Amino acid sequence: MPLAQLAPAANPEFTLLLKCLSHPQMEDIRIEDSLFAIGRNEPPFVSCEPTVVAKLSRRQARIFSEFGAVYIADLGSKNGTTVNGVAVRQKPCQLQDGDEIRFGGELAFRLQLGTRAVARERAARLLSLTLVPENVDFGLQPIVIAHFPFLVSKTDAIFAAYRQQYPQQANYVSRRHAHIFLKNGMPFVEDLGSTNGTFVDDRRLDEHAVALKEGDVLAFGGRHLMYRVSLQTESLCDTTMTRLRTPTVPAPADADKTTFVAAADSFLDIFCIDPAPQADDEMNDEAAEAPTAPDGDPGARLPRTRFALVVGELRGLLAAAGGAGSRRVLIGAMALAAGVAVLALGFYVARAPERELEDLLASGAYAEAASVAKASLERHPDNAKLKARGSEALLKANLPNWLARIKGRDFAGAAAVVAAMQDLAAGNDEVQPLVKELAWLGNLEQFVSGQGQAQGQDDVPIRIYADEERIAALLKGWDDNVQGHQRAFTAISAQVPEFRDWYADALSHLRKLQSDNSVYLAAIDRLKASIATELKRDQPEALKAVFSEYAGKYPRLGGLDDLQKDLQQYIALQNEMQAGSLGPLIAKLGQANFSTPPFQDKLRALAAAGRLPPAAVVAQYEGVASAWRAGDSQGALADLQKLEEAGKGGAWSDAAAREIKHKREILERFAELQKARGGKGYDERLLAFYGLLDLAEDMHFVDATAADLAAIKEQALKQAQEQLSRAQARWRQYRDNGPIDTPQRLESEISGQFRSQARLLADADDEARQGARIYSQLKVDLPGPLREVREAIQAEAEQQRNALLELRQVLEPRLLKAKLELMGGGGRHGP
Repeated sequence: MPLAQLAPAANPEFTLLLKCLSHPQMEDIRIEDSLFAIGRNEPPFVSCEPTVVAKLSRRQARIFSEFGAVYIADLGSKNGTTVNGVAVRQKPCQLQDGDEIRFGGELAFRLQLGTRAVARERAARLLSLTLVPENVDFGLQPIVIAHFPFLVSKTDAIFAAYRQQYPQQANYVSRRHAHIFLKNGMPFVEDLGSTNGTFVDDRRLDEHAVALKEGDVLAFGGRHLMYRVSLQTESLCDTTMTRLRTPTVPAPADADKTTFVAAADSFLDIFCIDPAPQADDEMNDEAAEAPTAPDGDPGARLPRTRFALVVGELRGLLAAAGGAGSRRVLIGAMALAAGVAVLALGFYVARAPERELEDLLASGAYAEAASVAKASLERHPDNAKLKARGSEALLKANLPNWLARIKGRDFAGAAAVVAAMQDLAAGNDEVQPLVKELAWLGNLEQFVSGQGQAQGQDDVPIRIYADEERIAALLKGWDDNVQGHQRAFTAISAQVPEFRDWYADALSHLRKLQSDNSVYLAAIDRLKASIATELKRDQPEALKAVFSEYAGKYPRLGGLDDLQKDLQQYIALQNEMQAGSLGPLIAKLGQANFSTPPFQDKLRALAAAGRLPPAAVVAQYEGVASAWRAGDSQGALADLQKLEEAGKGGAWSDAAAREIKHKREILERFAELQKARGGKGYDERLLAFYGLLDLAEDMHFVDATAADLAAIKEQALKQAQEQLSRAQARWRQYRDNGPIDTPQRLESEISGQFRSQARLLADADDEARQGARIYSQLKVDLPGPLREVREAIQAEAEQQRNALLELRQVLEPRLLKAKLELMGGGGRHGP
């Protein structure tokens, strides 16, 4: 079986500096390795004054970097470890720049965390570490470790396999017994506080990690699980090929009987504290009935496998048959030999799927191997080797294609690859989490690519009502199982090394989203709350300032333009609702096209509350409007009458009644105008009549008077200018006196000052509106200064009317109506 090579040794991805806060005289601690030990007997703490490290335990904590992040783990120290005042307990805690770390309650440091490029120079490096069993008669298998760190654990399949045959020996291993890791490219072993200890050359390890050298004897839990260390390193003598140093002990000759560890464990799991360090099944009695290594004692006996027992019995029977010549013994021996043959044949047949998979993997036929693994697992669902080989085949067959599609931003193609992998992984619970990881990563990259992050853009917008839910879902997918993501990364990159470098970019995108989550998503939540509050209070005008504030504070907040457009539409619709005029309201309702959720929801809420005309009323009124615009005045009035009677007493009945009154006034004034045609004062009557018309609703009468109006264009424009000039004068006087304020609006009776100011504003609004209307009808652009005056008067009039309408619950209805009438609100702006 080919051995997966390690990635080249690299410097840590982070620069870590610990600056002592509690003892300023203490020098800064610079951490260069991916794993750093904290303890009173560890450097540099061992050289400190005893009073400084008095409350530091021998095995206090470990700081390590992994998966693009830095963590700290407390090792069950007596006086504890805290980060920013929060205790680090069973699980490691991720560290951030500026964190305050305190050991033993007294020794405090400030962490300075930076990043740097990871060096990738090719250098002589450790390719693998082989643990060759010392006690070969125990049936132990050699272990080839190709990725670090490696956790020695009784729950790992490597050691758990011995529990059935040798339960006592296996139970001398703890759940987190020891780990082998790299430091400066060299292997080290550290005991993790195991019950029965870890030994190097018969010396039990204390709190320190110890370097492993060629030929060292490494034992876990005494003399039961003993291995000799063999290091395989790359030679620098020949850059065109990889050479392995010849080990001083025999290398494993049979790959089928060798356990290859191709995937690293995670420091996050290694340094999780087991709340029950010695379980019931962990032994610590060295005198227990456990096998010992051969030491020349002829009486020493070793447990044997079932197959070994059968062979031993066969040997005994054959010896007996040869010595005594017994036919019966010979027949028994032959029967037993046949049994051995059957067992051997059964073992050979049972391993046929594994051999086929290994042959396919060796030849590089990964896709075929993945299909074979799926079919084999359907027959042997609990075969751990089939699962491991199937996982390897599935990843090697599909991951390069998936990576190519992701890099090419073919996300639909990448999703199709994942779907095919999910089908092949159906019976393999070992690889299913890895396929789910690829699906999550595909979603992450598709999102950031759509934002522009994948192309290196730093100012991509975060769009409200579009991006926040997807960002939250992606981050939840990470936060719910951080260690699962990290284990998946380790397992996947062990099979396809190119995944490792790409994954670093994906993590940088994730960190960018996490940053956006803390700033922009929090701002979006606050903005949504403000929108909901103001719309519920029916005070949309207040949102103008809110949107301006957020646009200034958060330049990458997208979607504000759509919100502002919807706000303008909603304010116009609300004004018509408050005016109570059915035609303009239905017209605005037909024009409304809200694109953002809060305004869409508000429109539905208004309709449900009966504040907007129902579909039946809208349909009836559209018939009225159509007849009126076509000149069928009597038909329009008849239909309006029906609408009024059908909803007698309701809001829309009152609106229909006002509409009937307005239309009848137009008809009467038009009839009078026709009688006065050609007579004295006709021009003045024509302009006054024109002032009553709505250019959209009353187009029949607009068209009927267009020719006469055009004939007096010069006079009409002169009159319009005079009206706008009078409006400007009244507006100036209104401002000089001071706008109507809240105390005046709240007065329990109409004061002289309110009456005077309201009249000025109403007259200015009326004059400006009529003058602007004449300019529009004559298709002449309103001069800029006059347009600015018109817009200012209109805005103030609408603001004052809306402010009065908001006092419905405060002012007595008759008083409110009187005040609105003074400001020209008695008709269109009635309560």
